[in-house]
Amino acid sequence: MSLIELKNVSKVYHLDEMKVEALRGVSLTIERGEYVALMGPSGSGKSTLMNTLGCLDRPTGGSYQLDGEEVVKMSRDARARLRNRKIGFVFQNFNLLNRTSALENVELPLLYSRRISARKRRQLALEMLDQVGLADRVEHHSGQLSGGQQQRVAIARALVNEPAILLADEPTGNLDSRTSKEVIEILRDLNLRQGITVILVTHDQYIARNAKRVLVLRDGRIVEDTSDIDRAIEALHSEEDAEVDAPDADAIARQKEEPEPTT
Repeated sequence: MSLIELKNVSKVYHLDEMKVEALRGVSLTIERGEYVALMGPSGSGKSTLMNTLGCLDRPTGGSYQLDGEEVVKMSRDARARLRNRKIGFVFQNFNLLNRTSALENVELPLLYSRRISARKRRQLALEMLDQVGLADRVEHHSGQLSGGQQQRVAIARALVNEPAILLADEPTGNLDSRTSKEVIEILRDLNLRQGITVILVTHDQYIARNAKRVLVLRDGRIVEDTSDIDRAIEALHSEEDAEVDAPDADAIARQKEEPEPTT
């Protein structure tokens, strides 16, 4: 059984009297342990697809099975529970709580589990921070950490529930080149050593070269699915050259990137 299976998935947004087709008949299979990059011009549907895969948004039509469970017909709360069990998120802007320590930020996803004591939560959070090289920064608040350190905290938080999938939306977008390489090394190590399925959105060709598979989107469709990064870049450039003015579906999708309350 594939970890992720989309069949003819569509997503339509309605803005006043305008209908925006953000995804158009997307079919896709992702196996456990894959490392996949999503690329495409602005408005191509990358963020919409990421939100769909992350159970942040429900498709308008089609089928989405996540580890054998059908997502499309799930309620909001059911999707939240599935998301908490299966998926970790890393965002471009880190999304850390400013007035809490690194340790408390990493503990946060565990607060929704009644089976874990406060002592166990602390232990797991400390282990995750140590894994990303921040054992000496556990009591520091966000403002006391560099951008790279904040992203490491975000990665630790995403991993603390031991998810099967790590979704990263432009994880290096606010980082310098050296720090970006460090963060990507962490993601690659998680994929290679722990078998975590990594799916990331990126505009950066260097970042995409670290993936084993690249999907190029255009107008809500996958126009290239390849392990050859040069072929993906060629498809990306040819699609960008053909770009025309259209409603930005990704901008609409990004409004939904705040995770729903997890239960």
